[in-house]
Amino acid sequence: MKYIQVIMITCLFATVMLVLQSSESVKSFIQYTKQHSANVPATSPFHMDNPSAIKVNSGLGKLQDQTAMLQEKIMLEADKRRIAPINAQLDRVWKAIPGYNGVEVDVEKSLALTLERQTPGQLHLIMREVPPAIGLEQLGSHPIYKGNPNKPMVSLMINVAWGEQYLPKMLSILEKENVRATFFFDGSWLKKNIPTAQIIKDKGHELSNHAYSHKNMSQISRDQAYQEIFKTQQLLEKELGVVNVLFAPPSGDFNQATVDIARQQKLKTILWTLDTVDWQKPSPSTIVNKISARIEPGSLVLMHPTSSSSEALERMIKVIKNKGLQLGTVSEVISSDRIPKVESAEQ
Repeated sequence: MKYIQVIMITCLFATVMLVLQSSESVKSFIQYTKQHSANVPATSPFHMDNPSAIKVNSGLGKLQDQTAMLQEKIMLEADKRRIAPINAQLDRVWKAIPGYNGVEVDVEKSLALTLERQTPGQLHLIMREVPPAIGLEQLGSHPIYKGNPNKPMVSLMINVAWGEQYLPKMLSILEKENVRATFFFDGSWLKKNIPTAQIIKDKGHELSNHAYSHKNMSQISRDQAYQEIFKTQQLLEKELGVVNVLFAPPSGDFNQATVDIARQQKLKTILWTLDTVDWQKPSPSTIVNKISARIEPGSLVLMHPTSSSSEALERMIKVIKNKGLQLGTVSEVISSDRIPKVESAEQ
């Protein structure tokens, strides 16, 4: 039995020295060796009082010191690199503004990786995102007009109740520019155009709810408002397999009851930061100039499938990209995820 214990201790030592997964592994091994040394014959080279064992123990002590020193260096670097998360908040004008994740060094994983690679003079740091203490859900029932201003991303929100003849051109431009937008569908339009909506979904865009019959939500009863949202939600789910989480009220008309009813159906009420006002048939240049002058991080840009917007779309996208902003879906813009995303990878 004692011989087996000796073999087990030897194998454990070899495993720890090869893998070096973390400082805790080394500490545990030393503790285990000390605890079991009493069961090993004094003449054995593995007994803790044997000169050979003393050398091994000394080597492990040095390794432990090295681990502690590396951990201290990583913690100092972590203090320099930490960016605090930003809480979601209520604004007097913009209402619910999403939070934004912070970023920090994962000290434990960074230490394990640095020990494993043993690169002289180099720390191998693993970063991770840190969510804010207060998120959108904790703010209660409020509309959202924009993403967090610290997030360099904007979204094109395309409300569709008519104008399907302009959709092919817009989809082609979005695909060419590698942009995913959010399409808010009027339910009565959607019911007649499921194949078109399926094409939009297949191209990777986000599909969302724009009520059913384009009524002013503040002017109808609670029951009617519920049904306006619910009927379109059912179409999205049953006909297209979409799990939708957003609702854009027709014409931007709503009251607190509208927001509450949407929240009851697990939907966030979405308005816009910038309006192309394309239903008034402005020139494409007018739209592009407006976007160029007023676009900023977190903006939600409202448009429709119209001649004006379809002609302006490509230039709009280029203007936005030239300002160093990424384009994503509304859900991506209002999430707290960082841009660019912090992966759990070496920095």
